[in-house]
Amino acid sequence: MNCQLQLIRQSLQSRTIIRRSLHSSSPFSQASVVTPLNQLDYDVIIIGGGHAGTEACTAAARTGARTLLLTQNTDTIVGKGVLVREIDALDGVCGRISDLAGIQFKILNKSKGPAVYGPRAQIDRKLYKQHLQEYLKNYPNLTIQSGSVSDLILNDGMVQEEYDTMVNKDASQVVKGVRLGTFLGGEIHLGLKAWPAGRIGENPSIGLSKSLKSAGFQLARLKTGTPARLDGRTINYDGLLVQEGDNPPSPFSYLHKTVPHADNQILCHQTKTNPEVHQYITDHFDQSIHIRETVKGPRYCPSLESKIKRFTTKSAHNIWLEPEGLDNHVVYPNGISNTMPEEVQLNFLRMIRGLENVDMLKPAYGVEYDYVDPRELRSTLETKRIHGLFLAGQINGTTGYEEAAAQGVIAGANAGLQALGKAPFILDRSDAYIGVLIDDLITKGVEEPYRVFTARSEYRLLLRADNADTRLTKKGYESGLVKKERWVSYESANSALQSAIADLENTKMPAKRWADYGITPNAKVTTDYINDNGLTMITGRYKPFLKRQEMEVQALKRDEHLLLDINLDYTQMDQLSNEVRQKLAIVRPETLGAAKRIDGMTPAAMVVLMKYAKRTYNKKIFSM
Repeated sequence: MNCQLQLIRQSLQSRTIIRRSLHSSSPFSQASVVTPLNQLDYDVIIIGGGHAGTEACTAAARTGARTLLLTQNTDTIVGKGVLVREIDALDGVCGRISDLAGIQFKILNKSKGPAVYGPRAQIDRKLYKQHLQEYLKNYPNLTIQSGSVSDLILNDGMVQEEYDTMVNKDASQVVKGVRLGTFLGGEIHLGLKAWPAGRIGENPSIGLSKSLKSAGFQLARLKTGTPARLDGRTINYDGLLVQEGDNPPSPFSYLHKTVPHADNQILCHQTKTNPEVHQYITDHFDQSIHIRETVKGPRYCPSLESKIKRFTTKSAHNIWLEPEGLDNHVVYPNGISNTMPEEVQLNFLRMIRGLENVDMLKPAYGVEYDYVDPRELRSTLETKRIHGLFLAGQINGTTGYEEAAAQGVIAGANAGLQALGKAPFILDRSDAYIGVLIDDLITKGVEEPYRVFTARSEYRLLLRADNADTRLTKKGYESGLVKKERWVSYESANSALQSAIADLENTKMPAKRWADYGITPNAKVTTDYINDNGLTMITGRYKPFLKRQEMEVQALKRDEHLLLDINLDYTQMDQLSNEVRQKLAIVRPETLGAAKRIDGMTPAAMVVLMKYAKRTYNKKIFSM
């Protein structure tokens, strides 16, 4: 579970103020104040210091924008996959910090093709926080301040005199004093108990949720959950399946050749549920309010109750016992998030092999929370309703740390670029999984917590974990998002790659000679051929297929980027059916390609929109 984030760019057209509580370093300790943004010396203000907030504030700062990160506690800034490598290729933070704090590294799906390889790391939370705080402490253009935000107040066309009067009122007349928490309108569920909170021990963001709703945003509810935390000293690992890390490990960051804990990786173990556990939980379904179906939870990492209800023929579900750190005994039982009462949780845990005498340090629980319909957003993650307000993370209906961080880097970059009057930074579906993520959100919306999978992309062969830098680093550098150090490193690696590919293309030998070097049509891709994560081998082997997919991308892009006016009045387009007009009015797509991916769009409707887009495009050309 990860926190939501809002980015507010200073804007004269839409003067925005925030209410924040300043702590520790402020003389107004614990006092609430209303602060006009146009009196602050920042171009971009980031609210929330989670994964989305971390990437957003550093991305905005890299563009040159003066950036403030407001987080509830500067001592608790917290920290898999293809998305992390893409973020790193854009000079992001989470990849390099994960390498420093990683205690087990593994490439998933290695028995399959490189298009679905999945880098994964087990992260020591204490080390991640330590390295991240040290990294952010002296980050150029970035200020970090402890504080919370409870509301946004928009002048909405007020004249300056009215605006000043409102700001100078007593705070209680302007906004309600509720601190910003982890979840919008969050409510924790544990058995039949429910109470307002983000995570256990954290406050929900109630005031901010109300202010977004009053501004006209469409909010809905989702739910998620987390498993219990176990005492590893009370687990019997004898006979459990052992999962070791890869040796040597594959770092997330393109700037790293190895990781500090390569020779000190922890072991994970696998156990399973059983029919006794399933029957016991089924008998206690009436003791949990979280499993109601009126609010949807994640389909691809469901709770244990949902697995038992949905897969009635399965007699067992896998559980991965993952140590949380090198210097503590906390174990995360991945795969059994649930919301049963505490006594029920402990009872069914002790029915599982290896956990017969386990002690539970913290119970599992569920969280229900608000999210903003992401169809309210542009491809930059700026809201369509409010100029200068960007949303990223769980607030957009996603789940997962990588998804939050990926949105953060795009939202932060565009907030900074907009503040400096520069062109936006946009990734489409053929550029990156980040582009797939954002396009899915803004065109289809969500009905359940959204996660990225390789199956969501139609260009999996091009969007691999091994080539994120060749796809994205140049784009980021040209937009000012990638700094010189990263660019120099990329140019050196890319030059070596092109040289290696040229050498291979110019080397002609019989198949038998190639086999002497271990290169055969069916040979597995490894990093033995050249130290570039197998990129040379993959590029050479799949070259004909890569060329074909690149041609498909170019054909798609001919009409993909034809622009549509987001303020277009679709009710006046009589050629469209009522159903199509309603869907277009909700999403308000920015491009023809985005319109095509809206559920329910017909070929006939696309022809009408294409004619409109081309007519508008030609008018712009002739008016230049």
